[in-house]
Amino acid sequence: MRARAHWPVSLLAALLVGLLAYGLTTTGNDTTLDAATASGERVPPPTQGTLPVLGGEGSGSLADYKGKVVLVNVWASWCEPCRDELPLIEKAHRMMSARGGTVLGIDVKENSGAALEAVDEFGLSFPNLRDRDGSFVREWGQYGYPENYVIDRQGMVAAVRRLPVTQRWLDETLPPLLDEPS
Repeated sequence: MRARAHWPVSLLAALLVGLLAYGLTTTGNDTTLDAATASGERVPPPTQGTLPVLGGEGSGSLADYKGKVVLVNVWASWCEPCRDELPLIEKAHRMMSARGGTVLGIDVKENSGAALEAVDEFGLSFPNLRDRDGSFVREWGQYGYPENYVIDRQGMVAAVRRLPVTQRWLDETLPPLLDEPS
């Protein structure tokens, strides 16, 4: 009788261990990107596919910015931390534009009307693409909002920020990359 009472606990423990193991082995590219960039290594982007232009015609991709430093900003208009960082992202775009770089926004899984309202509200001048189903950013190991990836002039991922940016992070990350030769 005693062994019978313990089987639900044993089953629950086995299930939790299995879920933990699954989670640790299916985190996508985020651990690769994070570990590489944290150690100073630069790695190719997981995907360079094309996405539709937010609120416009045509499509765009990272390949369109070959030879430029690109801050890829993954955001959504309903995300408060995203909204909080948008003024800093716009400021970074203006600085980068003057130095041969750009910001590329990727709006994820939302109504394009809501995203366009945020673009207008914050006066965003950088290009934005739309990832309708989140498949593009999933390839990058995206698991939250906002997320930021910095691509160097050679098209390699040089930095990853999976939290809202700070002015300090932008100041420490972008200028050295913008100063590198093409």
